[in-house]
Amino acid sequence: MRDVALHAGVSPKTVSNVMNGYPYIREATRLKVLASIEALGYQLNLSARNLKSGRTGIIGLAVPRLNLPYFAELADAVIGAAEEHGLTVMIEQTGAVRERELGALSRPRGHLVDGLLFSPLGLGPDDADYLRISTPMVLLGERIFHGPADHVMIDNVNGTRAATQHLLQLGRRRIAVIGTHPGEVVGTAAIRYGAHLSALAEAGVKPVHKLAVEAGPWHRSNGADAMEKLLASGAKFDAVLGLNDTLALGAIRVLTKHGFRIPDDVAVAGFDDIDEASFSTPTLTTVDPGRAQIATAAVELLVERMNGDDSDHRELVIPFELHRRESTIGSNS
Repeated sequence: MRDVALHAGVSPKTVSNVMNGYPYIREATRLKVLASIEALGYQLNLSARNLKSGRTGIIGLAVPRLNLPYFAELADAVIGAAEEHGLTVMIEQTGAVRERELGALSRPRGHLVDGLLFSPLGLGPDDADYLRISTPMVLLGERIFHGPADHVMIDNVNGTRAATQHLLQLGRRRIAVIGTHPGEVVGTAAIRYGAHLSALAEAGVKPVHKLAVEAGPWHRSNGADAMEKLLASGAKFDAVLGLNDTLALGAIRVLTKHGFRIPDDVAVAGFDDIDEASFSTPTLTTVDPGRAQIATAAVELLVERMNGDDSDHRELVIPFELHRRESTIGSNS
């Protein structure tokens, strides 16, 4: 900057004012400084600026898996929301493994990011104390913690209940559920399956537990494999609830291959409203958890914390919307 000042015949402070867009600079002076910057090939040293300001302009986003469409689309929404605040996003993948999630929290981050958006799947309520980190943080996902960090949540319970109630309103009574995790106490699968059972009980419908089919990571292939197992068992069902969209889409592929008409023979619903749900054949009825609103709310909360807000931690539940599409109501409805 001193070299530019010498070349332009101005003070280093004037060069700094031009670089930072200070409005009260004479146009002739501004043009002279810009000409010297171009002539010398000067570039602002962001690292030095960040050291001085204590900010990097970067926030972290730690998610389980980017090969799950929901998290990939969430990352895209977070990047867009961060750009509105002039922030860049650094993404880390934890694999939903507890040790890796703890590592994402414990490794020094202060010099890398100004704040962290964190979507844990491997951690449980007993791990809450690990969330007490010095870096500002906002949690995303399931309601398994009550502090010590802000939390932006999907309305898993009411969203799943709405999907189940929709299937019941269509007259379906033997609803298969794809994607359960037997033995899981806290987590997406447990929350959504529990909400499904609650909706059945409220409607006076007895659950058929052999229609609950386990699936590991919620990929299309596992949804397809789970449906193959269900068909091989000979169990009768007239609807399928995939605990996420990719499981539901995998199930649809297998049902179609075996000659089932959707939704005439089997109605299918999912959860997440990934982009593919609007373009699959048939289009997929699904719960939209409000991904864009989640990203916007989480980034805004994080920016507030980064700017020194030390008020009580907040828990926000984002409203959902059930999109009724061809996989439950047909193409002529």
